[in-house]
Amino acid sequence: MTGFLLAISFVGLLNLLPLRKALIIDYKLTYPSGTATAVLINGFHTPQGDNGAEKQVREFLKFFGISFLWSFFQWFYTGGESCGFLQFPTFGLKAWKQTFYFDFSLTYVGAGMICSHHVNLSTLFGAILSWGIMWPLISKQKGNWYPGDVPESSMTSLLGYKAFLCVALIVGDGLYHFIKVTCIIAKSLHERSNHRHVKKGTNEGTLEIDDMQRDEFFNKDYVPNRLVYAGYTILSLIAIVSIPLMFRQVKWYYVVVAYVLAPVLGFSNAYGTGLTDMNMSYNYGKIALFIFAAWGGRDNGVIAGLVGCGIVKQLVQVSADLMHDFKTAHLTSTSPRSMLVGQAIGTAMGCIISPLTFLLFYRAFDIGNPEGYWKAPYALIFRNMAILGVEGLSALPKYCLELSAGLFAFSVLINLMRDFLPSKYRDYMPLPMAMAVPFLVGANFAIDMCVGSLVVFVWHNINRKDAALLVPAVASGFICGDGIWTFPSSLLSLGKVKPPICMKFTPGS
Repeated sequence: MTGFLLAISFVGLLNLLPLRKALIIDYKLTYPSGTATAVLINGFHTPQGDNGAEKQVREFLKFFGISFLWSFFQWFYTGGESCGFLQFPTFGLKAWKQTFYFDFSLTYVGAGMICSHHVNLSTLFGAILSWGIMWPLISKQKGNWYPGDVPESSMTSLLGYKAFLCVALIVGDGLYHFIKVTCIIAKSLHERSNHRHVKKGTNEGTLEIDDMQRDEFFNKDYVPNRLVYAGYTILSLIAIVSIPLMFRQVKWYYVVVAYVLAPVLGFSNAYGTGLTDMNMSYNYGKIALFIFAAWGGRDNGVIAGLVGCGIVKQLVQVSADLMHDFKTAHLTSTSPRSMLVGQAIGTAMGCIISPLTFLLFYRAFDIGNPEGYWKAPYALIFRNMAILGVEGLSALPKYCLELSAGLFAFSVLINLMRDFLPSKYRDYMPLPMAMAVPFLVGANFAIDMCVGSLVVFVWHNINRKDAALLVPAVASGFICGDGIWTFPSSLLSLGKVKPPICMKFTPGS
């Protein structure tokens, strides 16, 4: 795993390096997340910013401690299957069986505080649609639509509907935005081309002094293009040789195709991200997944599709993320070369730490169990996409194609309505991508997220100024505290130390 990550991760850093001036300075793309980060950093370097930062750090540490201790406390009551606060039947046992309960996960509460109300309510709508309506109705067709003698965790059973209907929503949403962003890019490039021909040279005298200084500093600190091209070629050759040795199902020419397309796809994604702040790397990866899965055939297609997806997604995502960082560097007058070195160091660390973290979790917890806490839903989603690419429609359970087509059309229709309805109605349209997550994860995830939204809503009504300053810090404390607890928890699990109590809820006699 480490070898695979090392083979594919660094090329993305070099992918668009020669075009950084065009994307950041010439096209003046906004890269909203990078710009927001720069504004935040620049804001810290003021007297008011110092006071605000100190207050944020204090609140972060306080809620980090609360979250960590709460997770530690919960651990004592998880000494068995379906035990503990994570399985608390908040709305009753019938609702609990359909995953409608609050599981006291401060990670998801914190995530809900950071995400917009629109995202969180969309997840709740998806949970109601799936776990409240669709899955109970499909379950009644057991023995008719799907075999009654197979477990629900089988892909030929209810799980097949959950997985493929979730995929339909995600693919519909992703394909729509892929086409939309592609059209935006084409239109923007066309307009810029016309503008350059008509008004060439008219903007040079209107630049602000600060902008000129930023541009000069950004251009001065560069990496020679010949080194970039040489590095890209060498790293590509290493990947072309090494990846087929790691995965025999992947032919060397699959890797060649991926690396030849990477600069084109990377530029398209980086440009679209700069315009819309939407990183479409996963959608490029999904398209690559279907192509390589079909190309690999029945025997090799699943592995080839997943590996090809990983290569394309990583190449495209890293280059777009680097442009975000370059935008931040440009606005804060930070050395782009230092930013690149920092990215390279972080990438190298990630290539080592990520596999070790995965192995720790994989050995300590029941990763990938659809009925467990660590469901790893996207692993299941991408695997089923690969199966669909290899086997075609024969992989779908009965009537699953019709239901998937309906949700695919629904996803596209919702996006069209969001783009073309009057602005006062757009916020009432759910987000299909957010809706899709609870289809596999469960309704408890959506409830946790909505609790986070409720906290933010109440806080804003009590003290809007404090909420605007401290919500990100408190949410980060919740997420980090709960997340850090997983490390000692996994060590306890590896050491065969079991919680002493099982708190479980059953119907009364």
